[in-house]
Amino acid sequence: MYNLLEKIVQHNETHARWLNTLSYMENAGARKISACEHPSEVNLIQLKHAAEEHRHAYYLKKQILKITSSICENYRNKELLASIATRQYLHNLDIKTCKYLREVFHLNKEELKYAAYLFVTYAIEVRADELYPVYQEILTKYSSKIMVKSIILEEEGHLEEMVSQLDKFSPDWKIHAEYILKIENNLHDQWIKSISQEVFQENYV
Repeated sequence: MYNLLEKIVQHNETHARWLNTLSYMENAGARKISACEHPSEVNLIQLKHAAEEHRHAYYLKKQILKITSSICENYRNKELLASIATRQYLHNLDIKTCKYLREVFHLNKEELKYAAYLFVTYAIEVRADELYPVYQEILTKYSSKIMVKSIILEEEGHLEEMVSQLDKFSPDWKIHAEYILKIENNLHDQWIKSISQEVFQENYV
């Protein structure tokens, strides 16, 4: 991960597409959180998470302007890194998590949506707590104008909130979370592998 991000940061166009890819994923996460909302029983934390993930997507998109104004105006495939893997990552995590939770907890439709929100968001926040600090370390090393420190602080807060909600959901949630984390880890490895192949191809060597 460190070597990949170091390579990305040193190439402006690739760096812009990386930021756009992160923005896309934050936006996709926000949309999935909103899609999991109950028609009436929506709590403050869930609204807060959706709003903050949308803001992260906006913030990352604006950071691109510190590098270039000529690319990454939207989320078209050519403006993302590993576009197929990027689009499948969160979607596949959601599908696999729902399948597991349905088998284990025997939930109805609305209950399953909420449970998926809890476990998928938890897995993504664990990942964000690993990825963003490494990214910031490299940004600092190369005196980049890009900063993600504000996102790191909010993601840390999100993780604490997800743990609190999961504690209320099930006393043995950690057992199930470990299984979800393994699913996420496999999908993350596929995502990173796809990005690495793209970044380290001949055009970027």
